[in-house]
Amino acid sequence: MTTLSADLWPDVQPETARRLMLAGVESFAERGYHATTTRDIASAAGMSPAALYVHFPSKAALLFAISRNGHEQTLGLVEDVLARETDPAARMRMLVEDFVSWHARRHTVARVVQYELNALPEKEYQVVAELRRQIEKRVREVIAEGVESGAFSVSDIGIAARAVLSLGVDVARWYSERSRQTPAELGKEYGELVLRMLGAVS
Repeated sequence: MTTLSADLWPDVQPETARRLMLAGVESFAERGYHATTTRDIASAAGMSPAALYVHFPSKAALLFAISRNGHEQTLGLVEDVLARETDPAARMRMLVEDFVSWHARRHTVARVVQYELNALPEKEYQVVAELRRQIEKRVREVIAEGVESGAFSVSDIGIAARAVLSLGVDVARWYSERSRQTPAELGKEYGELVLRMLGAVS
């Protein structure tokens, strides 16, 4: 658990907080947020229930930490692609490859991050919703640049952006270690599919 949690959340300190976040992910993914108790989480982390409250004041606070961190990672992933590439088609291919690969490689975390949003309290939900808006905004900008340059042909940029993101997010729902393709292979396949969907001029 320690290696995986450190890999998932390298900036989270101390180590016990990372262990609790990983235990929360595993518990939420297995039972769903509402069916999971703080005792379930503490037990999965090898701690007493009281230990959880040292780092997270509630089960909702733990979910928020997991969800916010996951969305911050994906936003950073998107921004990194935009900083490395300027051509709209190349940007979109790389963006989709990285976005899909992340959701496949981190499929358990991503399922919790993406599908337990409605369990967040309103204030925390709005924080995560803003991160989601920022991600979608950047994808819309890439598509708009492609349309303007003639690289893409779509009738509604907003719908196209949501379709691109939905394809990537859905990977977390079905992907597993038994899947035939690796996360990187799947990312490349989705990258090509999205370019065709956007009417990319080859």
